[in-house]
Amino acid sequence: MSLMGIDVGTSGCKVVIFSHNGKILSSAYREYAFVSPEPGWGQLESLVVWGKIKEAIAETVGRCSDAVTALAVTSLGESLVPVTRNREILGDSLLLFDPRGDEFLEDLGSRLDQETLYRISGNTLGSPYSLSKLMWIKRNRAEVYERAEVFLFWSGFVSFMLGAEPAADYSLANRSLLFDVDRTDWSDRLLSWSALNRDKFPQTVPSGTLIGRVSREAAEELGLPEGAAICSGAHDQCANALGSGVTEEGDAMFGMGTYLCIVPVFAERPAPEVMIERGLNTEHHARPDRFVSFIYNQCGSVVRWYRDTFAAEEHRRAQAEGRDVYDRLFAELPEDPSSVVVLPHFAFMGPPEFISDASGVIAGLRLDTRRADVLKGILEGSIFSLKESVSTLPGAGIHPRRYRAVGGGSRSEAWVQLCADILDCPFERTDVTEAGALGAAILAGNGTGIYSSLGEGTAATVRIRDRFEPEAANVTLYAERYKTYLRLWSLLEDFLRGRR
Repeated sequence: MSLMGIDVGTSGCKVVIFSHNGKILSSAYREYAFVSPEPGWGQLESLVVWGKIKEAIAETVGRCSDAVTALAVTSLGESLVPVTRNREILGDSLLLFDPRGDEFLEDLGSRLDQETLYRISGNTLGSPYSLSKLMWIKRNRAEVYERAEVFLFWSGFVSFMLGAEPAADYSLANRSLLFDVDRTDWSDRLLSWSALNRDKFPQTVPSGTLIGRVSREAAEELGLPEGAAICSGAHDQCANALGSGVTEEGDAMFGMGTYLCIVPVFAERPAPEVMIERGLNTEHHARPDRFVSFIYNQCGSVVRWYRDTFAAEEHRRAQAEGRDVYDRLFAELPEDPSSVVVLPHFAFMGPPEFISDASGVIAGLRLDTRRADVLKGILEGSIFSLKESVSTLPGAGIHPRRYRAVGGGSRSEAWVQLCADILDCPFERTDVTEAGALGAAILAGNGTGIYSSLGEGTAATVRIRDRFEPEAANVTLYAERYKTYLRLWSLLEDFLRGRR
């Protein structure tokens, strides 16, 4: 008997079947792309993505002789899928960077101050959340809004399509800007503020709650056992943290994917004014008695830009041969700090400033600059940008003592060591790279009594593979480079933000 974890992301989905001790028995991956009907827009085609998820489930089940006892789904946040109660998909899913709905923000902000909003929801008013996008759908896609009987986050949507009841776990509900963190339910005040209908939202439940069982239709189509338990999942970053054993105060997850994301864990909600000043949110962890916050940027996308700009042909050849070109590119990295300084603001940047309109900079280019110097500069700059927020955490009473690195970027020992040196803190890696899917599987096991607690689940499945200590000489070198990074940003900020 085994556990399935399904991890639905912005650009692909992973389905993994684990034994109860965390061994991978079978896995599959499907990639998809978001579409842009208008410049700047971004949405997932719900029918297409659901088809890809079903393919991955069927392939994974077909490769595994062990029957799946229970499953859970982790997913990207904010984005919602409109459906009817009889499981008809009504439209596509707007992504967090889509600007539709931004036109409502000024009016919303005039009617509720940031501190009150934060005290209720753990977030400040902004573009990424579900609220403003739902308001746009209500005004501009009225037929979809009226027909939709429930809007579901992707975790709840996949679970629902497999046979579960409509539900949103607390961590994903946090991404809506409509959730009361302390009451753990949709906020009547925030729903009234946005003029959205409460009956279009699912029940809210803790992560790991039994919410249904695999239907006969899903079982026949996908090969899953009919009646297998479906448990509520979690926001992908929270599942990554759980799947890497990051559940205690002082722990922090360091996600190294499309987004670089630091997820520190704490037990008590800091005062709103302390968190607002630092641009930090408060969200329920997948562990019910813990909270997390997110420090992030989109610098994983900048690394992909580097690949496509400096090694496009090599990437195509590597794909054809079943290799990963990143292995070669990271092997070229110089041991010393880069000769260039990179401001990695090529794409959306998170706290403390939430910059969406800036541009990147590569400074210090010379005729003898190698492409590896540029990659090393991108990696350094990406961590420097996170260090700005990390340095403010002690003032909020949050004190990370170690980081667990997860995601595709964590396969590079050089990058993980660089993180340890710049943040001057130990880093660890676990032996399962698919931490999000494992976190979902742990929730499924906990929700069905296979594990008596999440602690027992992580103890049974999460194993530390290696540890990276900060190297004293590099810590000193990068402390000086960090000062240069900050000076360069202060000099160029107005120009790069378009304030010419």
